[in-house]
Amino acid sequence: MPELPEVEVVRRGLAHHVVGRTVSRAVLTGSRVARRHAAGPTDLTDRVVGARILAADRRGKYLWLVLEPPEDDILALVVHLGMSGQLLVQDAAAAPEKHLHARFDFTDGGPQLRFVDQRTFGGLALAELHADQRGAPDGVHVHGIPAPVLHIAPDPLEPAFDRAGTVRRMRSRDSEVKRVLLDQSVVSGIGNIYADEALWRAGVHGRRSASALTRPALARVLDHAAEVMREALGQGGTSFDALYVNVNGASGYFDRSLAVYGQTGRPCPRCGTPVLREQFMNRSSHFCPRCQPRPRVSR
Repeated sequence: MPELPEVEVVRRGLAHHVVGRTVSRAVLTGSRVARRHAAGPTDLTDRVVGARILAADRRGKYLWLVLEPPEDDILALVVHLGMSGQLLVQDAAAAPEKHLHARFDFTDGGPQLRFVDQRTFGGLALAELHADQRGAPDGVHVHGIPAPVLHIAPDPLEPAFDRAGTVRRMRSRDSEVKRVLLDQSVVSGIGNIYADEALWRAGVHGRRSASALTRPALARVLDHAAEVMREALGQGGTSFDALYVNVNGASGYFDRSLAVYGQTGRPCPRCGTPVLREQFMNRSSHFCPRCQPRPRVSR
């Protein structure tokens, strides 16, 4: 599932290729792509046509286009990428992808924007925008936050992120620190890959209780999360298969730089001890048993 760096790569592509353009036609295929839009697919396409795209925005793993419709208030087209959703900028004459679910044409006659989703867990929905109540400075999310995203905490790479406040919220949780990192209401954008990498860099086992860690230790985990996600962003994100790509269809290559995630049995880059894998929250956790000793009492 795409995490913050992968979504940010897509957002930047959208900002370059579609912001400032006006939608001339929208075509949705199948019923699932607009299932999150309560008014249905026809309402979505009717309200999108004629809208100018003002911005491509993101919080954590959540992505949206800010639309200025001709006869409506400013809206957000929220894009749920799910596990396999792709936003592609393609020539209108290009053959349709096998799992193409939506396509948007523009008044300038340039490339289409296409939504492709092999596993159909993703989708599109229109939502109202609300003022950001989490302390973002002027000019950030200037149009507001979509209603479905209001409960999501700022991520470590956005200006609204409050590191000290996040540390306090983490330390108040009597739960495993990895579980807290994955809680998008505490800190957003960190998924399984970057949680494992941040915890390894910080030398903290993911099953340590967040409440038992010191404030400096938790701050160190957050700093390493931001650090590793910036590095991944610089390499186009992490792609383990052809499902995650940027708007031009290219894969990221940060998987070559991963220290522990997906590295079961390989030597830890820091001490040489074989990396271990264990089940955690219906996922897999990867860690070095020497650099990240288990807590004495596992919860």
